[in-house]
Amino acid sequence: MTDRNEHSIANFAALKTAIVNGEEELIKELLSTKPMQELEKSYLLDLAKLNDNRVIIELIMNIPEQK
Repeated sequence: MTDRNEHSIANFAALKTAIVNGEEELIKELLSTKPMQELEKSYLLDLAKLNDNRVIIELIMNIPEQK
């Protein structure tokens, strides 16, 4: 369980960096089809909106949310 948690934290950190740097292809690779917690998704979406990159905003908006 710890390895899985560390992996998700590393993945989230990599997503944040890729969003800030505008790396659309890397974001596509890092995003999985697994649902994301609403708070995490909201944070990433806010970060993408700061950079005003429409492609990245759309990618994040399409992430399913955990219920």
